[in-house]
Amino acid sequence: MAEIIQRDGTWTFDGDALRLVPGRDKNVGLLRKALGELTVPLGALAGISFEQGRRSGRLRLRLRDGADPLLQATGGRLTDSADPYHLTVESDRYGVAEYFVDEIRGALLLDEVPATAVDRFLLPGPSVPLSVSAGDGTASFDGKHVRLEWNWKTEEAKSAAGARSIALSDIRSVEWQPAVGLENGHLRFTVRGAPTKAPPKYDPNAVELWGFKKDPLMTLVAAAVQARLPHPSASAQTQAQAPAPADGPPKQLTPSPSPAPHPNPPPEADHDALLRRLRELGDLRESGVLTDEEFTLAKRAILKRM
Repeated sequence: MAEIIQRDGTWTFDGDALRLVPGRDKNVGLLRKALGELTVPLGALAGISFEQGRRSGRLRLRLRDGADPLLQATGGRLTDSADPYHLTVESDRYGVAEYFVDEIRGALLLDEVPATAVDRFLLPGPSVPLSVSAGDGTASFDGKHVRLEWNWKTEEAKSAAGARSIALSDIRSVEWQPAVGLENGHLRFTVRGAPTKAPPKYDPNAVELWGFKKDPLMTLVAAAVQARLPHPSASAQTQAQAPAPADGPPKQLTPSPSPAPHPNPPPEADHDALLRRLRELGDLRESGVLTDEEFTLAKRAILKRM
C-alpha cells in the first residue's frame, strides 16, 4: 500500500483503488470538503503526474474521459482548490510523492489499463437528496426531480412564474460554468421541449452565478444529475444509429453482436501469460521505454501474482 499525507489531504492506494480524503487546511476548497472521501477505481485512471515547485509541488490524477460525472458536468473548469483530483505536496515530501506515482504507474502498466474513454460512469457521483444555494437561486435534487427556487436577487422576468420543478426524465443535459472575468457563470439544465437561448439571468431552467465562494457547490447538483442521466457515449451511439434524412445515405440500425465472453483461463495459462509479461517488460527496459526503477516495480508486482 502507498500513502501520502499532507495538509491538503491524504491519498491512499491499495493496488485496486485510490482513496482521496480532503484535508482540513484553510486552502482546501468548499467543494472538496463537501464531496468528502472519494474512492477512484484503478480502471478509471488514465494517468498520474507530479509537478515540482520551489516551495511545493502538485500531484494530479487524470481520469479516463467519461468516467466521472463531476468532470463530465464541469468540463474541466474546476479551479485547483476545488478539484478533488489535485493534491498540494510540501517540498519535504517530494520523495514520497514520486514513490506514490511510481506505484500507480506500475499498477496501470501491470493491469494494462487503457487511457481511452469509457462508455459508463465508473464513479457514482454525489449522494441525494441535496440542496445548494448560490447566485440568484437554490437548486435541489432528490434523485427524481430538480427544484429551482429564486431569491430576492432574481430578475422578475424569471421569478414571476415561481419555483420550478423539472423531472429527471425531461432533462437532456446539465452544465456548470464558473464566472470568469466580467462573465457570470451558471448551472443550466437543457429540458426537452423547452429550448432556450436566453442568458442564465432570464432562463427559468438556469441558476445564474456571480463568482462568489459558494458557486462551486452547485457542481454537486450538476454531478448528481449527470450521474443519473444516460451516459454521453450512449447518447452519441443512439444518434449515430438514428435513421438518415430522406436524401442521405442509410445508416446502420442494427448494433453489432457482442462478442461471446471469454472463459476464465486455467492457472497454467495465467502463469504463462505472466511469464510473457516479464519478457515484455525486459524488452521495454532494454529499448529504453522503461527505466530500471519502473521495471523493478512492475516485475515485483508480477512476481507477487505468480
